Amino acid sequence: MTENMTDTIQRLRVRIDSGEYADGARLPPERDLAADFGVSRAAVRKVMSVLEAEGRIWRHVGRGTFVGTRPPQDAPNLAAITRSTHPEEVIEVRLLLEPHIAGLAARRATAGDIEAMTRAIQRSKTAADVAEFELWDGAYHRAMAEAAHNTLLQGLFDAINAIRQEEIWGRLKEASLTGARKQAYIRQHTDCLDAIRDRDPGRAEALMRDHLETVKQNMFERAKAVAV
Repeated sequence: MTENMTDTIQRLRVRIDSGEYADGARLPPERDLAADFGVSRAAVRKVMSVLEAEGRIWRHVGRGTFVGTRPPQDAPNLAAITRSTHPEEVIEVRLLLEPHIAGLAARRATAGDIEAMTRAIQRSKTAADVAEFELWDGAYHRAMAEAAHNTLLQGLFDAINAIRQEEIWGRLKEASLTGARKQAYIRQHTDCLDAIRDRDPGRAEALMRDHLETVKQNMFERAKAVAV
């Protein structure tokens, strides 16, 4: 690195650290900086690369160079995700998330949490139709998410659960949900609740994973058979 570049980097650091270039402010264009420091524009670009690596500035193509660290990207819009995702993606994410939720619930569930899961299971047993069964099935899973007592996980679960309310999910579930499968799901919910009640995180995680794998197989086996 040449002496001029080293000097330019140091002078820019001083201006940033002193607040002359305030946090979030846009820096002057390269040509102005080059004239100000008596160096070439190519040298300025190299200096910018060094300062960006140090986390002192960030660059946005078409907008300029800004002081400070790059701001986080906006979170994806849930409605946009709902329009572009599909049920198989939903179950894949549930398989990543809900076994861990079950494990946390086994460690943290209160008597009230266990009562809520028990009530959801009992109501699913007497459900009059698929829609009512799905209502209490979802209530069981949400009660389990609440029993994990983790605000961020609860938010992620609610985002996924909102997608479950979409019409395409309902059609797939209705087409795949036989009487025997309802009974199997109720048994799986009960077994997982027993593991939570027994404070056995490993068993709760394994049972929830098995349950969701069963749901995945039942919901998509018909579609795959038609595709073949």
